[in-house]
Amino acid sequence: MSAQAPSAVLLVRATKFLPNPSTAADNAFQADAPAGESPEELSARALAEMDLVADTLRSVGVRVHVFDDEDHTRPDSVFPNNWISTHAGGMVGVFPMYASNRRHERRSDVLELLKSHFRVQTIVDYSGLEPDGIFLEGTGAMVLDHVSRVAYTAVSHRADTHVLERFCTDFNYEPMAFEAVDSGGVPVYHTNVMACVGTDVALIALDMIPDAHRREQVRERLTVNGRTVVELTEEQVREFAGNAVELCGRHADGRRRYVMAMSARAHRSLRPDQVATIEQSCEIVSVDIPTIELAGGSVRCMIAGVHLDRRPVDLDPDLTEAVRAINEDHPVTLDGRLVDAEG
Repeated sequence: MSAQAPSAVLLVRATKFLPNPSTAADNAFQADAPAGESPEELSARALAEMDLVADTLRSVGVRVHVFDDEDHTRPDSVFPNNWISTHAGGMVGVFPMYASNRRHERRSDVLELLKSHFRVQTIVDYSGLEPDGIFLEGTGAMVLDHVSRVAYTAVSHRADTHVLERFCTDFNYEPMAFEAVDSGGVPVYHTNVMACVGTDVALIALDMIPDAHRREQVRERLTVNGRTVVELTEEQVREFAGNAVELCGRHADGRRRYVMAMSARAHRSLRPDQVATIEQSCEIVSVDIPTIELAGGSVRCMIAGVHLDRRPVDLDPDLTEAVRAINEDHPVTLDGRLVDAEG
């Protein structure tokens, strides 16, 4: 199994959704909600899209853990990848967030599920840096190559290089930091909107790296072990083509199935030759999420991959029969969280 493509993911089902006013200033991908639409209507549409993402991932054999969030003060909680990351060897990172109204997205129940369902050895929490105005927003700020142990990072006030160095020391990654801007000179707010690293293919807008020497260093590092680079245009990045993630699912007969999850909007922006290159190593699975994309993030932002070894879980005996009775493709609620039928 590829170390790059996790077979389990965390999603947050946010019942109250709104493009976050506190992030609009530096997130060039964010858009206003449609005029005349009530908050309830907006949230209902977004919730349906969240459920569609979860159902689509389950349909290709990815294990999905979903957490409900009914807190109306967490408009971006649908994007958990910004505050948590998981790593082989039982390591978990918890990260400092730029927007103050995002900091209470960090949830102890998520960490408890990880500890109960997976082998967690160490949790490294950098959130104490927030009062100092120092931030590193998880796998939004960093696009991680888990195989070659490289952390590709577009430098911004959401991705401080000092914290990046600390993370790389603690988690054994090589920092690969670079400046990245759009055609108007606006810095890219999160690396994962312009780049995605898979096992055998990477999607990246290299032309958004203005320093030609650094651009070639990034290209060389991505390809050194034979990985193919699909170069994205800035226009495709604006359609969220870079905001994709490779996952490991299962066919009905149990065979492994590698997929590249992205939005339908992102998929439509790709040229036929780019699609063909991606599908040489994994199949594209796309979901239409136009409401959630108003918040400036897409499918990859919604997914926190679980790169941890599973552990056997002893369920409450009173719940055992209920769990056995459900279909494997449908979750059951246990103590306020959704758990797949395998436990």
